[in-house]
Amino acid sequence: MSSLTIGGVTLENNVILAPMAGVTDLPFRLLCREQGAGLVCMEMVSAKAIYYRNKNTENLLETHPQEPPVSLQLFGSDPEILADMAARVQDRPYSFIDLNMGCPVPKVVNNGEGSALMKDPALVEKILTAMVKAVKKPVTVKIRKGFSEAEANAVEIAKIAEGCGAAAIAVHGRTREQYYSGKADWDIIRRVKEAVRIPVIGNGDVDSPLQAEKMLRETGCDGVMIGRAAQGNPWIFREVTAYLERGEQIPRPTNAEKKELILRHARMELQYKGEYTAVREMRRHLAWYTFGMPNSARFRQTINEMETMEELQASLERIFSD
Repeated sequence: MSSLTIGGVTLENNVILAPMAGVTDLPFRLLCREQGAGLVCMEMVSAKAIYYRNKNTENLLETHPQEPPVSLQLFGSDPEILADMAARVQDRPYSFIDLNMGCPVPKVVNNGEGSALMKDPALVEKILTAMVKAVKKPVTVKIRKGFSEAEANAVEIAKIAEGCGAAAIAVHGRTREQYYSGKADWDIIRRVKEAVRIPVIGNGDVDSPLQAEKMLRETGCDGVMIGRAAQGNPWIFREVTAYLERGEQIPRPTNAEKKELILRHARMELQYKGEYTAVREMRRHLAWYTFGMPNSARFRQTINEMETMEELQASLERIFSD
């Protein structure tokens, strides 16, 4: 298994937690880091929200001393604002400042942000030139295959990013039009890797140790980024790293391990966000954690009725005693 160096920062391994809005908050990142992720990526943060000092944004910017290396991902479309806000936050303990060019959701894309940036290579060049010039920390980029199949320009964007001084590029092998459906195109990851000299991180359909090894082997990429497969499954990082390091396929967590980690997750959410928000944010995690378990369908029907941590814990006791 390889370590991975990005812009002078060496990660202990090349298995990375992808940024996911509403998922990769501080408690979840800590759990994934504990389970072996070599780098954890924060939820995307609006550069404009930092500029206007939005009170809710400060919580998204928070990190923990046990967390680094950690990547802050900004989104926006204004080169000056993106550069200035990257400079404003660069003294915080982020290892990297990442530019989001992959988000497919309409409210982001319709503002010309996220994956919409891939439609305007000239603007991408302006943004990255400004960001790299504004900060001393490594600037990285996350892109998709393209905005659509007819506009699959990941190689062009990767070359621009490298030319602007980006330290690494993550490539999701789906277009914006695909969202998260269909099969990820790993060939585009291979083509990007062949086109640039900076590290390339592959993303898309890595849901097991075998798939992680296969992506690295077939594309030649320098690291793998795991997103949806980590939802309700932070153990995937220890499983992938064990396989890549030693060829060992370690057992899945026991129900006792699952229950213990879920309760820790809930307590951390409570600590950072208070009971009202913590319980509501744990609802989606509980659905993921318990998927496929006996009686999990019935359990998921009750999740949205939970209002307190006491109710959450009681529900967990019931499903894990079945």
